[in-house]
Amino acid sequence: MEINDYLKILRKRGWIMLVVAAIAAASAFGFSKLQTPIYSASVKLSVVPARATDWGSSNSLKDLLRNYAENIRTHSMAQEVINRAQLDMQTPALLSKLFVNPDSSTFTLEIEARDWDPEVAMAMVDTMAKVFIEDRDRWNQQQDKRDRIEVRMLDSVYNLGHEQYSPQTKINTLAGGLFGLLVGAIVIFFLEWLELDTIRTPADVERAIGVAVLGAIPPISGDTPHPAGEKRRQLVPGLRGSN
Repeated sequence: MEINDYLKILRKRGWIMLVVAAIAAASAFGFSKLQTPIYSASVKLSVVPARATDWGSSNSLKDLLRNYAENIRTHSMAQEVINRAQLDMQTPALLSKLFVNPDSSTFTLEIEARDWDPEVAMAMVDTMAKVFIEDRDRWNQQQDKRDRIEVRMLDSVYNLGHEQYSPQTKINTLAGGLFGLLVGAIVIFFLEWLELDTIRTPADVERAIGVAVLGAIPPISGDTPHPAGEKRRQLVPGLRGSN
């Protein structure tokens, strides 16, 4: 098929794509509005060794960041956060809402919490960051100054605020519309495939038999022909009269 054929198909049945896309987008929008919003809050902790210029210390800290992330996600740390922030949940529930991302390229730990209540999400993050910093400070007191690792919060979560993690209504609506366009296109070409063997125009004849059409016989104008049975009844009396 040439590009003109596709354009003809779109002009003829393009409305199907638009209708399906509109229905899919509206459905995605409605489904997003029915979902309970989940909010996200996060902070970043800077983790710097006392001998920052020492290549060995800096390289070892990259491995320690992953260990620190695991220490944060322990039940003992979670219980301490629950006690301090007076959260109404158990440690498994808190840990399921807590995410730690170590970044060795910037020597930072990002702590993120997600909850239906944005205030709870911010309290979880802020308290966990403070508990971990205090834990590292106690560890530093037992170390030589050259071996200490400084951990500090880069910015307060209450300065950063929170954001809606899900649902992403705009993205869902756009994705629903694009999916509807795709489904509509499939429906259109399926309908065209069903009518592929139907001959309506001279172009259809040429495509079917591979021979150019030079002319067409127009329909005969006049009275509608009678049914065959009625013709038979009219002709028989005429034959009897001639005998």
